[in-house]
Amino acid sequence: MKPPEIESIEELCEEIWSLAEAGENRLGRVTGGSKVRDAGATLDTMVHKGLAQVDDGRVELTGAGRELAAGIIRRHRLAEFLFTQVLALDEEVSESTACDLEHVLSAEVTDSICTYLGHPPRCPHGKPIPRGHCCEAFVREVRPLVTRLVDLAVGESGRIVFIVPAAQENLARIAALGVVPGSSVRLVQKRPSVVFEAGNTTIALDPELAREIFVRRPALAGGV
Repeated sequence: MKPPEIESIEELCEEIWSLAEAGENRLGRVTGGSKVRDAGATLDTMVHKGLAQVDDGRVELTGAGRELAAGIIRRHRLAEFLFTQVLALDEEVSESTACDLEHVLSAEVTDSICTYLGHPPRCPHGKPIPRGHCCEAFVREVRPLVTRLVDLAVGESGRIVFIVPAAQENLARIAALGVVPGSSVRLVQKRPSVVFEAGNTTIALDPELAREIFVRRPALAGGV
């Protein structure tokens, strides 16, 4: 269990990162709309520790602050991905559990989860997941064997490793068809619709929707 002060700093780092992504990292928004109790004092502590700075009414994370926040954001968004796309938990349970795990997962466990999920680039809400060392190796060594479903050759098989929906409703449409990470698929047709087999079911998708499904070719289909 981490000391409350450390958890407060981690929480505020995470909030500043997320607010900066949306361009909302104004000082008043950071201190006035935070879930962190006494966010102003926590921000002062972060500035003193060299994790953040206030410049022209905006709160910016320093290099050290960004490194800390990236780890928290990465653990949270990977946990969300695992809970929603693999375990099929509802959003409320996934979010609350991810908030707990972001403070306790070790780097080794985080990398193992990331590798198991196929190094997803975005969380279920479409936000980018910060890369880890395992992802660098994945891009360098494995990336050629992971491709979009539509880029398989007709007749080629693979296993779905992640889905990157352009919109949340797309993820729901794909999941409703029983197409989830871990499913084995074989491409049957590319045009005019993308037709593929998933188990004993033949599924047809719009090409743009099929481009959101990433598969791992057979050479690595048995590993994680």
